[in-house]
Parts: sequence; structure tokens; C-alpha cells
Amino acid sequence: QVQLAESGGGLVQPGGSLTLSCAASGVTFRLYNMGWYRQAPGKQRELVAVVTTGGDTNYADSVKGRFTISRDNAKNTVYLQMNSLKPEDTAVYYCNADHWRPGFNDYWGQGTQVTVSS
Repeated sequence: QVQLAESGGGLVQPGGSLTLSCAASGVTFRLYNMGWYRQAPGKQRELVAVVTTGGDTNYADSVKGRFTISRDNAKNTVYLQMNSLKPEDTAVYYCNADHWRPGFNDYWGQGTQVTVSS
């Protein structure tokens, strides 16, 4: 059974930092591109950052220079370091595992709430 368990969300003041973690089980982690998505109230889910099986990264323009995605294949975990947080970063953040080979299922975590407010 595949599980993606996010943690690390919470309430933070503008300008603050948070680190999200997503621990995967039931998959061969190193074969999956891992991504973080977010969904704010009334908005569509959007890609925040992705790290490929080879370690390449890509970011949404809105978070470039502030967020860093990384993965630890030994721990089956992907991280999202978020710095200089803004109120517009408030959303539910979801972890996604997408197999490098087309045709395989992808998987989602249950989401973790991040609220940036003073």
C-alpha cells in the first residue's frame, strides 16, 4: 500500500520559514519524480516544485529563490524548505510521487496546511 505522509505545516508570520517533509512508503522511491503542489481556497492546485529521479529541480516562478526542494533516497523522503514566506503562500501543500516511466500511477499525500499570517 502506497502512502505519502506530509508533515511540517503550520502557522508562521510573514518572512518566516517552514520545512515540509513527505515520507513515502510502498514505492521504490528512487524511481519517482517527487513534487510539491499547493491549493489555496478557491484556486486550482498548482505545482510548487519538483525534483526528478536524477536530482534536477524545477520551481514555480512565484517561489524561485525562496523555496528549495530536496530528496533523500535513503530515507524515502522529500523536503520543501520555505523561506521568506508571504501571505500568498497560504495553502494546503500536497506531496506527489510520479513514476519516471509514463503509464504508471502517480500518488498523492493527504496535504498539510501552511498559513502565513501576522
